[in-house]
Amino acid sequence: MDHILDIIEKPQDIKKLNMNEMNVLADEIRDLLVNSVAECGGHLAANLGVVELTIALHNVFDSPNDKIIWDVGHQSYVHKILTGRREQMKSLRKFGGISGFPKVEESEHDAYNTGHASTSISAALGMAIARDLKKETYSIVAFIGDGALTGGVAFEALNHAGQEGRDLIVLLNDNEMSISKNVGAMSGYLNRLRTDPSYSRTKEEIETALHKIPAIGPNIAKAALRFKDMVKYMMVPGKIFEELGFTYIGPVNGHDLSELNKVLGNARKMKGPILIHAITQKGRGYGPALKNPRIFHGIGPFDIETGSPFKNAIKTYTEVFGDFMIKQAGRDERMVAITAAMADGTGLARFARCYPQRFFDVGICEQHAVTMAAGMARAGLRPVVAIYSSFLQRSYDQLIQDIALQNLPVIIAVDRAGLVGEDGPTHHGVFDMAFIRNIPNFTVMAPANENELANMLFTACHLDSPSAIRYPRGVGDGVPVNEEPELLPVGKGEIITNGDDLTIIAIGRGVSLGKETQKILAEQGIACCLINARFIKPLDKDLIIKSALKNPRLITLEDGCLSGGFGSAVIEMLNDENIKADILRCGINDEFIEHGKTELLFDFLNMDAQSLAGRIISHWPALLKQKKVVGLYKIGEN
Repeated sequence: MDHILDIIEKPQDIKKLNMNEMNVLADEIRDLLVNSVAECGGHLAANLGVVELTIALHNVFDSPNDKIIWDVGHQSYVHKILTGRREQMKSLRKFGGISGFPKVEESEHDAYNTGHASTSISAALGMAIARDLKKETYSIVAFIGDGALTGGVAFEALNHAGQEGRDLIVLLNDNEMSISKNVGAMSGYLNRLRTDPSYSRTKEEIETALHKIPAIGPNIAKAALRFKDMVKYMMVPGKIFEELGFTYIGPVNGHDLSELNKVLGNARKMKGPILIHAITQKGRGYGPALKNPRIFHGIGPFDIETGSPFKNAIKTYTEVFGDFMIKQAGRDERMVAITAAMADGTGLARFARCYPQRFFDVGICEQHAVTMAAGMARAGLRPVVAIYSSFLQRSYDQLIQDIALQNLPVIIAVDRAGLVGEDGPTHHGVFDMAFIRNIPNFTVMAPANENELANMLFTACHLDSPSAIRYPRGVGDGVPVNEEPELLPVGKGEIITNGDDLTIIAIGRGVSLGKETQKILAEQGIACCLINARFIKPLDKDLIIKSALKNPRLITLEDGCLSGGFGSAVIEMLNDENIKADILRCGINDEFIEHGKTELLFDFLNMDAQSLAGRIISHWPALLKQKKVVGLYKIGEN
């Protein structure tokens, strides 16, 4: 047998291994993780930190009968490897391959679909209630990180679970990292114990105990200073969890398989809600990830030897946003920046270093972030809240009640808008246009390129009302950003090309797609007017009405959901103005889109330029002035 991993086809195979073989298995899994993520991209550091925890879980529990619910799910790669998907890791996050998150459609061992933080305890309690009402007997484990524990819904679930008193295990993976460094009261609680006079164990005593742990002890003691000062966690009494009705066990060494097997085995036999507090190192086993866990939280393909990611020379929209924020903060001392555990992901890490007193990371608490911004704006500041589109969904009530109702000048920077690629349906930001444009007082914009993003941010800074600017993940067209941004006329679009046969009204990333489509149509002799709408709300009524009266053939092009989206807004406006037009809407249909590279997803959805041109010609065949070939069929033939 060359590799122990080769004989692990299902979780039950782990139970046949002795302790030495389990430790070898852990090393082999780490090698596989590094090689897989180096090729496909993904969440590496978190998975390297949970290898032993996952092995122990599957050794003690019996999946799929027992249910393991992964919070967020970005740390479930090891689980996938151990549940029959080892060979599929080469397809991780690729179009048609396995997801980077748990997915019940993918495996019977994935008990619950996740992708956003803080939901595991609620889902686990729901399953526990269903199990008991159906008089069934199986164990349920909610696997949650200390970062996800900052989310309010996790506290709500802990409170209810303690009240219910049902058999349930919460495994708290404490590595002091979510995506950005953890913040908040829970993090403070896990860090405060050395000042508690009621506990007599000293730092020296704990360090001595750590060093006595065979082989791994000295490494933990050394890593404590560098990563999370584990010594203080050894003093955590778990009072807050006990008060909530849980039996607290820990802290335990999350890399000691012998200890983990014993603790989990004992917990499985106990009654009532149990919380096991495990200490782990994010990035363990791979030097670059251990040194820079934030970078390796979610990373694209990288060089294994150096750990250096393969980067595009063109700046991303996120980087353009980060650059603007630093410059604007120098212009306006009222500006403050807020994010929800995403300082790196939203491009605000540099802002935090330049203006630490004006940067606020609230943890995984999007609702709080938005309401806090409202309070800041009410008190005279100019807050900018940077949140991914799919995460902003959590704060919809706050957008309405706390910002819009009071007409406060809060800027919402909606990062990762549209299709985001390999992270898949839990992260595609396709709903924001639909759920923000219907809120009174909001101005909603989407840039066609990088320079326009800077101009829109600058324009938003001069509004005395709420605004949202949506922009996609990754790079744009490579348009250079002017040194000094310009104020844009609110609610005004621009004509990019003129044409008498039809009009494409595009928003955001749709503008680049519209340019490609316009060129293909021109090859067929079809003259197309292309409009960059710029504003989702307010729409440029005059320009759109003028275009509709000139030629009633209109196409709306957006990278968001069609239901209630930009195209719907155009139709509603023209209907209210009693303007008759033949409108073809192009966007995301009423479905969830799978994971894969963004360009492949656009092809799959027939939203690439070639498919759009063919669809337009099929809708208006009379536009053809001569027979030409488009795509795979001849235009003009019956």
